[in-house]
Amino acid sequence: MKNALTTIALTLAAATALAASNNLDKSDKDFIEKAAAGGMMEVQAGQVVESKAQNADVKAYGATLVKDHTAANDELKTLAQNKGVTLPTSLPKHEQGELDKLSKAKNFDHEFLEHSVKDHKKDVKEFEKASKSAKDPDVKAFAAKTLPTLQSHLQQAENLQKSAKDKKS
Repeated sequence: MKNALTTIALTLAAATALAASNNLDKSDKDFIEKAAAGGMMEVQAGQVVESKAQNADVKAYGATLVKDHTAANDELKTLAQNKGVTLPTSLPKHEQGELDKLSKAKNFDHEFLEHSVKDHKKDVKEFEKASKSAKDPDVKAFAAKTLPTLQSHLQQAENLQKSAKDKKS
């Protein structure tokens, strides 16, 4: 009897997740999937930075990315599960290619900061849009909650870039 109840409960949970997924607006689902891929990329890039960066401040920034994006990714996994969205378990090809290219960069710190500024500008724009126009209130709330962290990462990367340029002058 216990196994039958467990099976029924799991079936109901799957049906609820499927219904939630079917009710989720396509743009909200796309946002969740893109945010997951981007978050994974940031964690893995941060890990590479921690081992490859020459500048101690850049290494520390890498550690911040790992910590903050791991926390956001965990929150996003829960949101996706509740909404019936299946997240990627590995980096999509485009992101993996970027990470591989970055890992092999000759001037690693410079290349990483260039990537981080560009990437966080794009992320901030996407999260601003989702925080205002996502149809699902939970997706909107996640975007709004995560946005200040992304803005902080962008500011940190820009400051590190400026600092590096000032040292060269």
